[in-house]
Amino acid sequence: MTNAQDSATPFDELLVHAYLDGELDPANSLAVARRITADPALAVEVERIEALRQAVREKLPPEPVSPQLRSRIEAALGRTTRNPAYPSWRALAASIVFAMALGSASTWVALRPAVDNHVAESVVDSHMRGLMAQQPTDIASSDRHTVKPWFNSRIPHSPQVIDLSKDGFPLIGGRVDVIDTMPVATLVYGRRAHILSVSAIPAASSPQPVSPHKTIKGYNLVQWSEDGVDYWVASDLNAGELQTFARLFQAAVSGH
Repeated sequence: MTNAQDSATPFDELLVHAYLDGELDPANSLAVARRITADPALAVEVERIEALRQAVREKLPPEPVSPQLRSRIEAALGRTTRNPAYPSWRALAASIVFAMALGSASTWVALRPAVDNHVAESVVDSHMRGLMAQQPTDIASSDRHTVKPWFNSRIPHSPQVIDLSKDGFPLIGGRVDVIDTMPVATLVYGRRAHILSVSAIPAASSPQPVSPHKTIKGYNLVQWSEDGVDYWVASDLNAGELQTFARLFQAAVSGH
C-alpha cells in the first residue's frame, strides 16, 4: 500500500485530475481527498492545477462572441437551417472544440462553467465529509453570537450568521471547509432530520438571485451572491424547501 512518504505515481496524478474535475463517484472521491491530505506530492499537484485554473481565469477575461465568429463556427460545423433549434450532441461538442481553437472569448465560454462546476463539486464533497464525521460542525451552537466570533479567530472572512429557527431552520453550528484551496466558513443548519451546509465563499460577484437548484452526487445544491460573497447550500433536503431556505437566508442578509 502506498504511504504518505511514497512519491505520487502518474496514476495517482490522473486520479487527482479526475477528483478535481468531479469525475469520481462519492466513495472514490472521498478516498482521493484523504490521499491528497496525506501525500505532500499530491497536495503539490492540486496546487499546480488550481494555480493553472486561476491563471486562466485572470488572463482570459470574458468577451462577447461576435456575429462574425458565430457565423464562422456555424459554417465550420456545416449547420443548416432545417432544424437549427436542435443541434446534435456531436455538433455541440464540435462547437466547443472549434471555439477553443479560435480565440480567448470562446475559450472563456468553454472553461467558465467548468470552474463553477468544480466549486459546486467541492461544496458537495465538503458537505459529505461533514456528514461522515462524528458531528457535522467544528463549533456546535444555536447562538449566532457564539458562532460568528468563533469564525473571526480562524479565517479572514467571517460570514453573516443568520437565525432562521423561527422559520424551521435552526442553526446547529459551523465549521471551516476548504473550497477550491481556500479556507471558507460553512454554517450548518437543520430541518427535521436533514442537514444543510451553507458555504460562504468571498468573491467579486455582483448580487445575484437564488439560482435554480442542481443535483450533484444525489445532493441538491443552490447558489446566490450577496455583498461580495457567493453562498452555496448543499443538502439532501427536497429542492422546494432548499429554495425556501436560500431565499429566507438571502433576505435576512440583505436586511442587515
